[in-house]
Amino acid sequence: MEIGTSSAREQWRSILARTPVMVGRQVAFLPVETLTCLAASLLVNHRKYGGSTAHRAEAPVPALARLFQRPNSSVLAKMANLDGSRRNGAKHEIEVAAHLLAGPGSLGAVYRVILAAARDVGIGPARLPDFLGLADNDSELLLLGQGQLDSAEVELAVQASSANWLESRADLDERTTERLLVAAVRVGQHRFAHEVLRNHGHRCVFCGLSISVEGSRAVRMLVASHIKAWRSSNHAERLDARNGLTACPTHDVAFDTGLMTVNGGLRIHLKPSLTAAVGTDPATRAAFGRPPLADRLLLPAAALPPRAKYLAWHHQHVYRETPAPALPLAL
Repeated sequence: MEIGTSSAREQWRSILARTPVMVGRQVAFLPVETLTCLAASLLVNHRKYGGSTAHRAEAPVPALARLFQRPNSSVLAKMANLDGSRRNGAKHEIEVAAHLLAGPGSLGAVYRVILAAARDVGIGPARLPDFLGLADNDSELLLLGQGQLDSAEVELAVQASSANWLESRADLDERTTERLLVAAVRVGQHRFAHEVLRNHGHRCVFCGLSISVEGSRAVRMLVASHIKAWRSSNHAERLDARNGLTACPTHDVAFDTGLMTVNGGLRIHLKPSLTAAVGTDPATRAAFGRPPLADRLLLPAAALPPRAKYLAWHHQHVYRETPAPALPLAL
C-alpha cells in the first residue's frame, strides 16, 4: 500500500467532503485512513474495547473517528483487521501491516507523508494530532522497551502462537504469520512502555529524573521495565502497565538485578551491601544516597500504583528475600 503526497492529499479532501452515515454500511476505508489506524495501533490496544466500551477508547481513536466521520468501533475494527485478529481482515492489508510493522522506520516515513498531506489540505493538529510526535523532528520512529526482549524468548513466544494463527488464518502464508506475531510482541512491548511512562509522568520513580531537550523527551534517559520479568509473565501480565516502573538507567539496572526492591507499601529497600557502599563510596552515594534516591516510589497523584503481586514476585525471585509485612495494594 504505497502512497504519495499527491494521492494522500486527494484522499484527505475526499474525507473532508464526507457526511456522517446514519443508517447502513459505512464507506470503505481509504488508504490514508487505514495507514493512520495502523500508526495509531502503536499506542492503542483494540482488544481492550468491546462493542459496549468502544466509546471509551483512548486517544487518538476519538479524534480519528471524528475526522473520518465514523464511530470509534469502526476505527478499532480496522486495527483488528490489520493485526490479523479478525477472520474477515483483508489479506492485502494484513500483508502491508506485517511489512510496515517489521520495520518501524518504514511506518514512520509513511506516517510523515500522510500527516504532511493532511496539513496541506487544512487539517490541523486539533483535528489530526501528531500522535507519534514525528512531524517536527528528524528522528526515526522507535519502538520503546525493545531492550527487554530477548530474541530467543520472542521466538519461543511466536512458536507457541503460530499453530493457532495458521489454523485460524489459513489464507496467510507462514512468513506473513511469523512477521505478524513478532510484530505483535514488539508492538505490545512498545504500548506497555508508552503506558508506563505516561502513568509515571515521564520521570524516574526512584529519583525523580525527568529530562526534556528542546521540548522533546530524551527517551533513552528513561526506561519502562517490567517488575515481574517479561519471560516469567503471562500475556496479560506482559501488557499490564501496573507491572512496570519508569526508571533512569542506573536505577533500572539496580532494580532489575536485585540491588534494590520495593515493598507493598511502596518503600524502596537497598541490599545491605549496597547500603554499606553508600556510606563509604562517594560515587555510590551520589546514585543511591537519600537523596537522590527517594524513600518511597515517586508517583504522580493520579498514577496507578504497581500491583502488590508483581512487587512480591520481584522481592522473592530477584531481590531474593522474604517480603516485609505491608498493607497490600489492590489487586
